[in-house]
Amino acid sequence: MRLTLAFILSIIFAVGLVAFGFTFYQISAERNKLSSELEIRTTRIAEEIFQSKGTFFEKTAPRDIERITDSINKRYNLIGIAVYYNADSIVCNNLSRNFIHNSISYISQAITADTTLGNFFKEGGRNIYQYIKPVNGTNISHNALVFYNDAGYIDKLMGGIWLRSFIRWFIQAFLASVVTLLIIRWGIFGPINRIVDWAKALRTGNPGQAVSKPRVKFLAPLHREIESIAKAMHEAKANAEVEARLRTSAEAIWTPDRLKVEMENLLQKKMMVVVSNREPYMHMHEGKAIKCIVPASGMITAMEPILKACSGLWIAAGTGDADRETVDKNGKVEVPPEEPKYTLKRLWLTKEEENHFYYGFSNEGMWPLCHIAHTRPTFRKIDWDFYKKVNEDFAKAVIAEIKDEEQPYILIQDFHFALLPELIKKEKPHAKVAIFWHIPWPNPESFGICPWQKEILHGMLGADLIGFHTQYHCNHFLETVNSAIESRVLWDNFLVKRGGHTTVVKPFPISIDFTMKDYDKDTAKMSPAQLLNQHGIGSQFMGIGVDRIDYTKGIVEKFLAIERFLEKNPSYIGKFTFVQIGAPSRTLIKSYSDTVASVENEAVRINARFKAKDWKAILLLKRHHSHKEIAPFYSSADFCMVTSLHDGMNLVAKEFVASRHQVDGSLILSRFTGASQELQGAIIVNPYDIEKSADAIKTALEMPLEEQNQRMKQMRLVIVRNNIYAWASSLLRTMATIN
Repeated sequence: MRLTLAFILSIIFAVGLVAFGFTFYQISAERNKLSSELEIRTTRIAEEIFQSKGTFFEKTAPRDIERITDSINKRYNLIGIAVYYNADSIVCNNLSRNFIHNSISYISQAITADTTLGNFFKEGGRNIYQYIKPVNGTNISHNALVFYNDAGYIDKLMGGIWLRSFIRWFIQAFLASVVTLLIIRWGIFGPINRIVDWAKALRTGNPGQAVSKPRVKFLAPLHREIESIAKAMHEAKANAEVEARLRTSAEAIWTPDRLKVEMENLLQKKMMVVVSNREPYMHMHEGKAIKCIVPASGMITAMEPILKACSGLWIAAGTGDADRETVDKNGKVEVPPEEPKYTLKRLWLTKEEENHFYYGFSNEGMWPLCHIAHTRPTFRKIDWDFYKKVNEDFAKAVIAEIKDEEQPYILIQDFHFALLPELIKKEKPHAKVAIFWHIPWPNPESFGICPWQKEILHGMLGADLIGFHTQYHCNHFLETVNSAIESRVLWDNFLVKRGGHTTVVKPFPISIDFTMKDYDKDTAKMSPAQLLNQHGIGSQFMGIGVDRIDYTKGIVEKFLAIERFLEKNPSYIGKFTFVQIGAPSRTLIKSYSDTVASVENEAVRINARFKAKDWKAILLLKRHHSHKEIAPFYSSADFCMVTSLHDGMNLVAKEFVASRHQVDGSLILSRFTGASQELQGAIIVNPYDIEKSADAIKTALEMPLEEQNQRMKQMRLVIVRNNIYAWASSLLRTMATIN
């Protein structure tokens, strides 16, 4: 209360000072204005009198002069007029005689300078303005007229202004104090108290109590900091509980803290560098501000825990339109922005490099080559040349960063940098280099299509470790090496020996950030009807699909299965809607833009065929969605359908299972995904078999709840035991053991 009172008194005092200064300025300006107006009016009267009666005192007796001046005073509302002949001869009316002694010195100055003078003086408590005008005629010299005007009204007006300003100041100060008190109580102390209560609730084990963002902006940084601290406290407590549970049950479930300890033991302060084409954080212009966003990518989800755990370096291509504005002179920036844990170094690709390296060789050549989805790969010599150049540029950047490191760990990501391992090893032979291939590896005959298959294989085999999602892909790679280049493949140990160098080839099924604290969450979910009502659709049942719009994802095949399901089960028409969230991707490539058009056309055709009021068979949401936007669909849908024609892993399937905290719902999963080998509780389908896929939809919708629970529990347990932290640990352990 004392603080509040002191604050209010301070506000009143501050407002009072401002009001006093403003009033003083206002009165000064008003006084100057009124004085100026009085001077102008007196000057004008004097000129008018002088022009009309200027010679009257030459011919008029002093007695008559007094009579004339009295007449002028009444006419012009003057106090008096004095006629100065010399120091001994001054003709005045009665009032003027009281003032003339204030004028003698000024009259002399005016006559001497032959100029008019005006000034204010006080006489008998009255404020008087006098105006002196020298008179020069044919028969006269050294004479003057003195006009006296009452200026007392100015002081009266100023007194009124002071009184009104004081009252206004008092009212303003009072209102400001009241408003300040309300702001302090409701706008500042209220949010602070809520934040304190929230932090206390988290500390005492009640994380469900949330606090809204403060309405006053200056409290927002405090809110963010306390929120981060509170979350860290809650996560630490949750991780401690998980560790205690693990010790009790002797289960080896990985957590971020456990991975951090593991990495400290493995790396022994050695440098960790991750290299990828896609950056984990992009800076984009949003109006006049710069916003930092996280691109949707399973690779980013997998790599970031490793970098956070060891404070390493991530080298990637900068693609955000504000990326250059946020890095230092070396192209580096600390990330994540809210709590920096590692360094991101950005390299810049020219438009030509992007067209040939990324869109050309990587996505028109390597991508369709490795995905058996019946899209013909395109290989151009110019694309290959730029692919080599960009790989060389990234190799130079990596080598510059590790030049002072004895045995750094280099973890290269995906098919964009197949040549990078060999380039790094040539310059830094003691570095431990691994490359993880996030997409499938086709059979030797398919990969043999590539004109530069030997160069790619030699580049990859420069690594100490090559990782794929599945053993199936490892086998294909080893078969390709065995048939394409001179080397020795040791099938028992999955090793390749070439030129005195040994490369280990192993499967590392990638996963998601899912721990026991996520497993045990108990969150409410919306019904499909509630969620679909927001889109103007009335449906009782809902399926969900989340994919990049890519020809490998089998979206058109999925839509055909939905159409066939409704044909075979007309009772679901008007009751079942499939929501397809589709993120446009690589639309500058014709095969991708054609895929987008095909997906849209199929959705329109099927919806037109089963047209009904306030209902759609397929709701296509064609834009990029954040994880927060997708989450309600995951938790509300009756099933998720993943129909990839060929996929390395597909983390959407795992994300859906992780979101099912009520352990209900079903997963329909393509057998051509790496995830199908782990998630045995899913309904496995061949997406090319439209009939069986349609039957799988019916099975998913009508599966008994008990069976749903059994399948979902089994899949969730698989994911929590093989989460992203377990994946990272396995990969790094293998790297560390390679000599």
